[in-house]
Amino acid sequence: MSTPAQASGSAAEPDGLEDRLQRFATIWSRAIFPVTATSMTRTEFEQHLLPLARRLSAALHARPFDVAPAHAVGTALVAAHCTDPDALSRTLGVVDSYLVLYCGAGDTPADDLRARCARLQHALAAGFARALRERTLVEQEAIARSALSARAFAEQALHATEARFRAVFQEAAIGIGIADLDGNVLDVNEALTRMFGGLEHLVRGRNVTEWVHPEDAPHVWKLYGELVRGERDHFRVEKPFYRSDGTALWTNLTVSLLRDAEGRPQYQLALMEDTTERRLLNLRLRYEATHDALTGLPNRSLFFERLDKALNAGDGTRFGLCYLDLDGFKAINDSLGHAAGDRLLVEVADRLESCATAPGEMVARLGGDEFVALTTGPDVSSQDTEELAGRILNALSTPIGLDGREITVRGSIGIVEGCAGERGSADVLRSADITMYRAKSAGGNRYERADAEADARAITRHGLTTALPAALDRGEFFIEYQPLVHLGDGTVHGAEALVRWCHPQHGVLGPDRFIPLAEHTGLIVPLGRWVLQEAVRQARYWKHRHTDGGPLRINVNLSPTQLHHPGLVTDIVDVLERSGLAPGALCLEVTESALIGADEDLLKPLRQLAEMGVDIALDDFGTGYSNLANLRRLPVSVLKLDRSFTRGMQQHPADPVDLKIVEGIVSLAHSLELAVTVEGVETAAQADQLRALGCDTAQGWYYARPGAPDRIHRLVLADAV
Repeated sequence: MSTPAQASGSAAEPDGLEDRLQRFATIWSRAIFPVTATSMTRTEFEQHLLPLARRLSAALHARPFDVAPAHAVGTALVAAHCTDPDALSRTLGVVDSYLVLYCGAGDTPADDLRARCARLQHALAAGFARALRERTLVEQEAIARSALSARAFAEQALHATEARFRAVFQEAAIGIGIADLDGNVLDVNEALTRMFGGLEHLVRGRNVTEWVHPEDAPHVWKLYGELVRGERDHFRVEKPFYRSDGTALWTNLTVSLLRDAEGRPQYQLALMEDTTERRLLNLRLRYEATHDALTGLPNRSLFFERLDKALNAGDGTRFGLCYLDLDGFKAINDSLGHAAGDRLLVEVADRLESCATAPGEMVARLGGDEFVALTTGPDVSSQDTEELAGRILNALSTPIGLDGREITVRGSIGIVEGCAGERGSADVLRSADITMYRAKSAGGNRYERADAEADARAITRHGLTTALPAALDRGEFFIEYQPLVHLGDGTVHGAEALVRWCHPQHGVLGPDRFIPLAEHTGLIVPLGRWVLQEAVRQARYWKHRHTDGGPLRINVNLSPTQLHHPGLVTDIVDVLERSGLAPGALCLEVTESALIGADEDLLKPLRQLAEMGVDIALDDFGTGYSNLANLRRLPVSVLKLDRSFTRGMQQHPADPVDLKIVEGIVSLAHSLELAVTVEGVETAAQADQLRALGCDTAQGWYYARPGAPDRIHRLVLADAV
């Protein structure tokens, strides 16, 4: 019967052995893992060795003793890819040092365990050696079989490769040719033969140097020489060839150098892609992009390209430019229709093209009825450009037959000429455009030469036109007042409101500088409304501030555009009502030229205003050649004689004709119950003569220049004199 302590030791024994086996496996794995070709981690490899350690431990104590398990362990090591000789020697060292130490507990004597351990080592080594030899034999046999199989496969692959190469070579859509280093063509495929006209003997056997083309890029044959000398391996260019029928074949050509096994140049391989159709399409698209669809002339894009090239030549090149705009073309479109207008433009284009046939000359259509003719060259002179313009006008002078009508075409031409490098293309064309409009303003059917000062004035006008809207918003306008003096007693009868523009760059501008621009842009309507509001407000202020001096009438100019504006009467009524100024204190000045031939629709708003009590003055009277009898039907109450009449009175003695005219006008006006105001009075003699002729009021520098509103009530006749 055992004691409790003995029982406890027996129960713990298996666990102790397993721990020792685990430590043995750990030592074993640390020894051989570094020289083992395995995909396992060291921990995984250790767990792989643990069953082998159990087999060695069991064999150490087995009865009868048998070394077969050790032999199997050696075989298992080879199977686990522990095939390095170091793996065997390290394994034997671990077994020799630690197998008896960790697994020798039991009743077997220590000497017997050592003897058994030695025999187990021999058996393990034998199993390892045998397994390694068998593995080597198997691998050698596999290698031999693989070599035989690879040789057979290589022969099959070579045959298949050659077959594929021949198939690709013959059936490829691109042309392929092989030549030696001397340029002799050795082989070509069907596609390349077709490219050159379909006859193989015209391609095979030729030398590539025979395919020189006039349009070859300069570097093509330089690259070819570098390739056959082995200095480069390939190059790619766009190259034209001649077909057998003489037509051009355009290709994307890639030439590669083929070398032998030692790297020496051996052949050249050419790949050709036929790009002829694509090139023709690109040329067609380029033509359509750079030529006018209607007339076939070069368009704006191509013209600027040529002009830029001429202006940037920098070799003493001169240029002459004629900018043509047809006179009255809109009337032709409106009366005969756009189809007829297009046919007319085609005929004009043909005539212009016949005028510019010399080298360096071209004609282009910029759009609409605008054309340009350009001449360039080292010897282009002003006379050459004027002769070109003269040829153009002469070519247009012959009537054009259109829908059974003979249409006479006229044109205005602006000429710009000079040296390359002096100006940019946009500047040149702008100057030509400005000059053309100057020719058109002079009556058309003529040419004008560019003038730097005229260009500057036109550019300034354009700048003012562009700045007008913002100027009104920024409050850059102000009003000066020129008094109207009663000729009878010299008292101030009223004042004319004259708008001024305080321009940020140009300073104070008079109405002659910007009123025509405002008329042209339509800004005259809001500007005129602002002037009316300010002038009426000022008149109301005068009335309240100077109650002892009597009411002052305020004169405000109305432009022709304002007369046609449907809201004219409404705006004026609104301004008067808001200010509280009586209608009789307002006089609206309308130029005589604006009312020549005026119909009732135009006179209706003036009649309405006159019926309200607003005075209407006919300004610049005597310049419009109007029928004096028409005065009876105009709703005017004042005639303002133009300053041209007072100029005639500056002479000494005064021009008797002018005196008679003024006397007649005053007599007629008074018979129609109209007051007469005279502008431009500058001397006392003029004032005396006008007073003697019966004129009612006058204004001019003799009395006062236009100025600030506070000067009106401080003005006395003595000061003016």
